[in-house]
Amino acid sequence: MTEYTTVSIPKDLADRVEDTIEGTSFQSTSDLTRFLLRSIVIQHQKQGKLTEAEFEEITEQLRGLGYLE
Repeated sequence: MTEYTTVSIPKDLADRVEDTIEGTSFQSTSDLTRFLLRSIVIQHQKQGKLTEAEFEEITEQLRGLGYLE
């Protein structure tokens, strides 16, 4: 059985995510969040340890998408 934890994001960001996923295969903010985190983890595992530049690039991409402020 899979255990879950809660991740908190600002309500305005959650609203923007809901608008963004409308019409996509993502059913919820949680679906999109799991997808994004899995993608980052898989990228990290394939490449080994992330360099500071790679971490900054991912951070900027997430910031550009509105996931980070």
